[in-house]
Amino acid sequence: MQPSLSTGRKRPVNLTLSDALVAQARTYTDNLSATMESLLTEFVATQQQAQLTRQQTVDACVADWNAVHTAMGSFADEHSTL
Repeated sequence: MQPSLSTGRKRPVNLTLSDALVAQARTYTDNLSATMESLLTEFVATQQQAQLTRQQTVDACVADWNAVHTAMGSFADEHSTL
């Protein structure tokens, strides 16, 4: 089981953010680091799910094409010059 991304060891990183955006964000949170970590955790989880969904779609497509090839053969078989 993989540990939660937000509970691991923490380290400082440099971010470049707009002053106006940071000022606005500070009106909604007093812990900008925790807020950014929460948003980044959600972003990573969303991207991982999207990647998994794409891979499952590709796997299903490959399985479908393999089933067609098994059932009917390749359309190029009758045109082979060999």
